[in-house]
Amino acid sequence: MPIHDLKEQIQRLPEQPGVYLYANRAGETIYVGKARSLRDRVRSYLGAYGSSPKTDALLDEIAGLDVIVTDSVVEALALENNLIKQRAPRYNILLRDDKNYPYLQLTIGEAFPRVLVARAVARDGHFYAGPFLPAKLARRTMGLTHKLFGIRSCNEVITGERGRPCLEYDIKRCLAPCVATICGPERYAQAVADTRLFLEGRSQELADTLHARMMDAALHERFEEAAALRDAMRTVRAVQERQQKMASPELGDRDVFGVKVGPSGAVVQVFQVRGGRVVERVEFAAEAGTDTAREADVVEAAVQQFYADQAPPPDVHLPVLPEEAEALESWLGDRAGRKVRLGVPQRGDKRGLLDLARRNAELTYRSRFDAGATAQYEALELLQAALRLPELPRRIECFDISTIQGSETVASMVVCEDGRMKRGEYRKFRVGRRPEGRRETGAGTNPPGEGRNASGTGSRAGNRFLDDFAAMEQVVRRRYAKLLEAGGPFPDIILIDGGKGQLNAAYAALESVGLSNLVAIGLAKKEELVFTRDHEQPLALDPHGPALRLLQRIRDEAHRFAVTFHRRARAMRDLRSELDDIPGVGPRRRKTLLTRFGSVAGVRRATREELTAVVGGKAADAIVAHFART
Repeated sequence: MPIHDLKEQIQRLPEQPGVYLYANRAGETIYVGKARSLRDRVRSYLGAYGSSPKTDALLDEIAGLDVIVTDSVVEALALENNLIKQRAPRYNILLRDDKNYPYLQLTIGEAFPRVLVARAVARDGHFYAGPFLPAKLARRTMGLTHKLFGIRSCNEVITGERGRPCLEYDIKRCLAPCVATICGPERYAQAVADTRLFLEGRSQELADTLHARMMDAALHERFEEAAALRDAMRTVRAVQERQQKMASPELGDRDVFGVKVGPSGAVVQVFQVRGGRVVERVEFAAEAGTDTAREADVVEAAVQQFYADQAPPPDVHLPVLPEEAEALESWLGDRAGRKVRLGVPQRGDKRGLLDLARRNAELTYRSRFDAGATAQYEALELLQAALRLPELPRRIECFDISTIQGSETVASMVVCEDGRMKRGEYRKFRVGRRPEGRRETGAGTNPPGEGRNASGTGSRAGNRFLDDFAAMEQVVRRRYAKLLEAGGPFPDIILIDGGKGQLNAAYAALESVGLSNLVAIGLAKKEELVFTRDHEQPLALDPHGPALRLLQRIRDEAHRFAVTFHRRARAMRDLRSELDDIPGVGPRRRKTLLTRFGSVAGVRRATREELTAVVGGKAADAIVAHFART
């Protein structure tokens, strides 16, 4: 394995806390991890092959190792989180929220703060609340801050010297801090404090504060102010009731994580409880492909990534404690500026809320993954049975040739894993011509009745162009010779777009590189029959079954990818001119010649004297010599 090439470097690693980074041959970071002892942790990978598919794939790809030493595990945890967020290594668990719900930003860094909609949380000194789902709730809440508390919505620089307030003040949606005689800094600061309580979900505390201020205003006969405070208090209590999901005074402020892990990925539901009420629910998911098999690993990644951009509450409830729970608590405490406790509640309302979050995660998992995943695994199981494969064919690579009369022949390869297309692993091939005078034989010769190419025309065996079979042999040989050098990953099925002839060409290529043990099949158009090496007669899969539909979908994707590449190749060819092959004739001279003589044929008919008058004697001689040869 490639990691054994790093054995000497691993033996020299320090026995200190830190972060280790694995890189592939291209120098890209593919995994970031933390450790109490760098040497012990990294050395454990030397004997980890076979522990999980993700670990095996990682070990096969590792080509470089880098480490960063820290003073403590807590520092390593923080650094690991930052590096994962910055580099997004594909072997780490990366949770994401596809809907990208907005946040509300209270610009407390300004003298007279505003409330704005933000798509991401930044460390800029401002206060952020959210995310809000549905997204329209963010703008609705922002409107309430204007209506209830008079927070300004303008971009004006506030000096207090404005002559008169704008219309927002007249319709009672702004306190008008721009006019110092109407609203001074202290009154506006009180409105900002109320707004922050409202955005934090501390509705009961805010309602009590508004009630006390209302009674004080009424006592001192400021009846207009008392009426405004009364209306604000009623609205806050109405919002509080609408947000009610599950309430208990004992719950206080805490976040509750519900997790569902399955073969298709993982889903995390976070219930945010403020003042004993569930005021928000946030959902994240991780696709299959990272190691989501262990619930503790998903929980640790979820906690790190969720609190990377927001401060945690005093208590965080989890379904299971991660391995580095103490270090995680210290890191969260540093971010919050107070103690943060991680716990797994066992009974009462706290356990009930944890179970509720888990049930929601399970429901989301089923709606997100199971319907499609069940059909995909059914198709793979049917293929396994039909082809008598020892294991489920999780990885399928498909090849297609695209050409017109042997011109600009190209090929495509697409990859499907667990029923999902992996566009990042698609490959394109330009197919070379055969040398002069050489005739392809064997697998590259058309069997009777099977000559065809991707455009439906007959093969052209005997001329300089490769026929469809020889092109398939060349492409398959190139692909798996390179894959053999890289050490995999090898496919469970190689799907060839074509019949017995194309399949024989593919097996000839596999035998030439020593990989004839791989399983290849051909899918012929029209009858949609499946050709195999072990059966004289093709297999007829259920035309309406999921197995054939999966093969057709993969084959059609390879055809689309090949045709798109072929069109681009033809376009590039058509942009060229025969004049480009003449030494001394560049783009400017080519344009001058075509303008003067109208076409390449016109240039061919021109005399040396006419050419010399346009491009000079040396270039004219080169043009005359070129056309004399052709």
